[in-house]
Amino acid sequence: MSGGPPDAPLVAKVGGSVGAFAAADWDALNPSGNPFVSHAFLTALEDSGSVGEGTGWQPAPIVIEDGQGTLRAALPSYLKGHSQGEYVFDHAWADAFERAGGRYYPKLQIAAPFTPATGPRLLLAEAALAGPLLEAAQQLCSQNGFSSAHASFIEEAQQGLFAQAGWMLRHDVQFHWNNRGYGSFDDFLGDLASRKRKDLRKERAAAQASVTIERLRGDDIRPEHWDAFWIFYQDTGARKWGTPYLTREAFDLFHQRMGDSLLLVLAFEEGEPVAGALNFIGRDALYGRYWGCTRDIRFLHFELCYYQAIDAAIELGLARVEAGAQGGHKLARGYEPVTTVSAHWIADPGFAAAVADFLEREREGVAQDRMFLGERTPFRKT
Repeated sequence: MSGGPPDAPLVAKVGGSVGAFAAADWDALNPSGNPFVSHAFLTALEDSGSVGEGTGWQPAPIVIEDGQGTLRAALPSYLKGHSQGEYVFDHAWADAFERAGGRYYPKLQIAAPFTPATGPRLLLAEAALAGPLLEAAQQLCSQNGFSSAHASFIEEAQQGLFAQAGWMLRHDVQFHWNNRGYGSFDDFLGDLASRKRKDLRKERAAAQASVTIERLRGDDIRPEHWDAFWIFYQDTGARKWGTPYLTREAFDLFHQRMGDSLLLVLAFEEGEPVAGALNFIGRDALYGRYWGCTRDIRFLHFELCYYQAIDAAIELGLARVEAGAQGGHKLARGYEPVTTVSAHWIADPGFAAAVADFLEREREGVAQDRMFLGERTPFRKT
């Protein structure tokens, strides 16, 4: 493709890895500082073997460069041989397409792997490059016989760019905690109905009764802490997904490359770590990512993953906590329903029409669910 001034044609390319691009050039396209599309995060996944050969997540970043080779736009994209680790479920689409004689995989996935957190999916030096970048993604699919391209957990500011390019939008619901200018956890509790306020205090007291809790960042996180957390993560991964998505080395690389953006919350019983939750810190949000334990202690999951995250967000002056996918139990703990959006481009016109019809009906159901959930938050009714 070409565009721009005559002496500086724009060229779209497909790279073999995010690591093939200079960190400064890649991150210049991520001015929001979102941790999950940062060069550090994405290359940690590549260099640790969490994505790449044998994982079903083959890095294929699509970029646009100008005539001087300067990076002007990028998509963190992957060739997918399955639909695992995406948290936007399209298995039914794959089954239907293949029953009709099509081949759904490989497909193109624009995402932060294994990360159901909202953020930019179009990394742009200027908004006008959104259309050409998405066109390049479509051309990659068409030229190689891929069934489709998908972008998940798109931040609100970019959803319209996908719609303008003709991509179909899909809605779902997550639960986020919103900081209404609280100075303390007690300030937050003051916004809750009396009974709910008492329930949360009881849960925190019960969870903390037999453990000591520490919040660790940067150099305060030592190798033995990561060793303990790896055990927790493996246990949760084995139960939820069968095989953990991340390798042990990924956590070391996260620490080396973005340690100040990590918040590791650990619970100790008689000096022994028994549970932990890992969060990533953005400029305006705390993102809860992984949790695990070796002992079943009542309410400790809620304490480490939700209440400690609220404490930390208030302390850091962050606007919200994104606590990951699913989990209606978050509602009673002050996390409110929000709509999340993914975008989808389907090559086959007939299949695209069927998906569009499905999405229209699904959106109505999601909107009703969100309205229902929104009426059941624990906040005082005014």
